[in-house]
Amino acid sequence: MSRQITRLTTGQTRGRLSPCVCNTLRMVSRVVTQLYDDCLRPSGLRVTQFSILATVARLGEASLKQLEHELAIDQTTLTRSLTLLERAGVLERGSHPDGRIKAMRLTSKGRRAVEVARPLWAQAQGKVLRELGTKAWADAQRRLTRLHHVAVKKRELGREGKRPGLPRSG
Repeated sequence: MSRQITRLTTGQTRGRLSPCVCNTLRMVSRVVTQLYDDCLRPSGLRVTQFSILATVARLGEASLKQLEHELAIDQTTLTRSLTLLERAGVLERGSHPDGRIKAMRLTSKGRRAVEVARPLWAQAQGKVLRELGTKAWADAQRRLTRLHHVAVKKRELGREGKRPGLPRSG
């Protein structure tokens, strides 16, 4: 029995993914991320870094809160990524009227990095869309947007209730 459960949860039964929504999304996310990372490798950026830089480029300057919201990323992970990008010299802290707000902007090196990476990102995007189809992606994107809204709402409701749960590990 445990062998069958393992196969179901690892998605190895007849090529299907896991019946668990979370596990399936994470599995797909990992392999798609690897595809983008492979295409972006010549730029020296990973897709997670490119996403942050492209978002800052689009906004011109962005606070941590803006980036958390735009990228749906937790503060700890974002801060770690921003620190690495700052050390690499592609991001810098901008001055903000409210000194408590950390505003990030691209450096000239960061703008060049985005220019180099953008066509590589487009190559990865093209590979996925050619295989999946733009209509199928539009449908998937609509459905994933709905799932995102539902998950955010449920998470916010859970926070309001402050239900006890298992202790978090480290």
